[in-house]
Amino acid sequence: MRPSPSPTPDLEPAKGVAFGLSAYILWGCFPLFFALFQGVPAFEILIHRILWSCLFLVGLVTLLRRWAPIRKALGEPRRLGSVLGCALLIAINWGLYIYAVETRQVLQASLGYFMTPLVNVALGMLVLRETMHRLQAAAVGLAAVAILIQLLLLGELPWISLGLAFSFGTYGLLRKQVPLDGLSGLFVETLLLLPLALLTLAWLVQVDLSHFLGETRTTLLLIASGVITALPLLAFAGAARRLRLATLGFLMYINPTIQFGIALLVFGEPLTAVQLATFALIWTALALYTWSAWQGRARRELAGK
Repeated sequence: MRPSPSPTPDLEPAKGVAFGLSAYILWGCFPLFFALFQGVPAFEILIHRILWSCLFLVGLVTLLRRWAPIRKALGEPRRLGSVLGCALLIAINWGLYIYAVETRQVLQASLGYFMTPLVNVALGMLVLRETMHRLQAAAVGLAAVAILIQLLLLGELPWISLGLAFSFGTYGLLRKQVPLDGLSGLFVETLLLLPLALLTLAWLVQVDLSHFLGETRTTLLLIASGVITALPLLAFAGAARRLRLATLGFLMYINPTIQFGIALLVFGEPLTAVQLATFALIWTALALYTWSAWQGRARRELAGK
């Protein structure tokens, strides 16, 4: 008798990890890209990021034949309010991030993205009335203590960190109410922002402040910003389809960790004792949050058996 062939291993989780790593590594390296722009204001980079993302996504949606959900969304104007809210929040997040890189405040950007999961927990409790477990409450409390330390010892709030965390956290909250996949949602969001981006670009050209079509290098970078925006989102969508949420949550920390390293090793940003204490508290809070999420998942799996 011939031995039965061994079963083919499921490669989907491995593909998911590869997609997830690609997405978070690309996001983590964004400071290196946006640092290439010299003398271009953050808001101008933002409008080109919107413009070229939209054009790139038109080609991609056409190639993948994904127009059906987009036509359906655009055919229901009443539901576009949430999408417009998402669009404005992601534009604020993008613009603030570009500003952080331009002004060499990548450490603050890194801190903001480390804080985002904790902001998600707090928003879930305040807005959705979700139950907050004790470890999660302790994690949010530690994050609040970290911010308070900066306020008391440095005399100022880390407003870039808070702006990035709350804009992205609120974006995620609204995004749950939008019945669109990642690619379709991103396209509709950028499409809603497109008129404002075109009007701003026209104004810049009118007052002779536009950097587009000036130096070839700058023009190519502005065009590339759209592709750079879309690629990690597509990789993330591939990961989300193949991986459990807990695995994605673990991979998420790769992005701000790379940004933290770039800020210190490439841009040479100073890390004061107060900032280090803030990061230490946030990292401790994230450890508690991750442990709480892991325990919750284990309890659900046991209950399902």
